[in-house]
Amino acid sequence: MASFTTFYEGWLSRQEDFLRRLESLLSPVDGFDREGECRETIPRVIEHYREFYREKAAAVEEDVFLSISPPWMSSFERSLLWITGFRPSILFPIMEGALAEEELAPGQPRRIEEVKAESRRREKEITQAMARVQETMAEQPVYGLIKKLGGGGGAAEEKMRAAVEAVKAAMREVVGDADELQGWTVSEVLEVLEPVQGVRVLAAVARFQLRARRWGVERDG
Repeated sequence: MASFTTFYEGWLSRQEDFLRRLESLLSPVDGFDREGECRETIPRVIEHYREFYREKAAAVEEDVFLSISPPWMSSFERSLLWITGFRPSILFPIMEGALAEEELAPGQPRRIEEVKAESRRREKEITQAMARVQETMAEQPVYGLIKKLGGGGGAAEEKMRAAVEAVKAAMREVVGDADELQGWTVSEVLEVLEPVQGVRVLAAVARFQLRARRWGVERDG
């Protein structure tokens, strides 16, 4: 996990660079092709997030239990987490704030509501799946086998190892589903929005994340 912590620090630094770029697109000079530049920049920002999820997937594979309470985040950031990241539905109030003074085109509000409803439905399913995985830790045979860890051996130890591996596999699946839903929600919303609107939302998301990080680090310090 130390390698991912180092990666995350560098990723956040690049996130600040992207935020500056996004904000510059929202205050263009005369003769600037804002829509065209926004259209070109959005895929770069999305690839930046995809890089994060690729690296995170490797960290989860290494230690899924540790990723539930990630040491690379401040205590405040961890208090905001759902599974191992922010809730996908947090995007919608952020988006509403970013586009508060902007009129949406006909059809956009309805489509956004559809994405919101589907995202929340799937979010609920994933939350329930994680609850079921966590419940197995308090049930036999896993709990009983873990209690015997100090004095058990042989067949009992082998059963415990198999049971724990089964729980880890189930948790990795849930984490993967949660990360996939986060990406799906952002992609669907950006599909609905015009390029400049998309940049406004991506800038607001980056601000939220970086402010949470900054405040959390200061508070922990």
